[in-house]
Amino acid sequence: MHKLLARAFTLLMALAFAQTLAAAELGEDGLHKEEWFAMTFRDIAEDIAQAKGEGKRLAITFEQRGCIYCKEMHENILSDPEVRDYIRENFMVVQYNMFGDEEVTDLDGEALTEKTAARKWGYVFTPTIVFLPEEAPEGKTVAEAAVATMPGAFGKWTFLNMFRWVKEKGYEREEHFQQYHARIINELRAAGRLGDGE
Repeated sequence: MHKLLARAFTLLMALAFAQTLAAAELGEDGLHKEEWFAMTFRDIAEDIAQAKGEGKRLAITFEQRGCIYCKEMHENILSDPEVRDYIRENFMVVQYNMFGDEEVTDLDGEALTEKTAARKWGYVFTPTIVFLPEEAPEGKTVAEAAVATMPGAFGKWTFLNMFRWVKEKGYEREEHFQQYHARIINELRAAGRLGDGE
């Protein structure tokens, strides 16, 4: 019995250690970094084409130093294997610093910095995740072209369901995201994956 308990304890400690290693680290800019986030030249049209070439969709995440909600997203949502694996498989995610100075090229060709892009596009919350179409439209800004925007921090299922809704092109159908999300939650509850309070 003691050997069984010792093995169980060792396994739990190994899993906890592995999860710690997988956690996002802080970069020099103070943002949490996921090793699977894409590093690009931040030319939005090129990034959309690259994502499509990889069979994915482009998502931009705006974050900032000291953002407790960004920390929560990285430590409790993106660390969840179900969430992380789905996003990695279906999306190319590029991280932007809401107050950063890296150069960005908007879809309309205007050269910006990360911070002037955030202002131009009207993004004021962190994290904000912006979902782009499969093809880069000409003459539009990112804000005009976005098929969906998720401002602020949400729980696992709202977060994951938004990515699923975009991947399934829910924005082209009659079922609004809130209806889609409610339906998925009801299906998860019926399958015993959620309690009544979730």
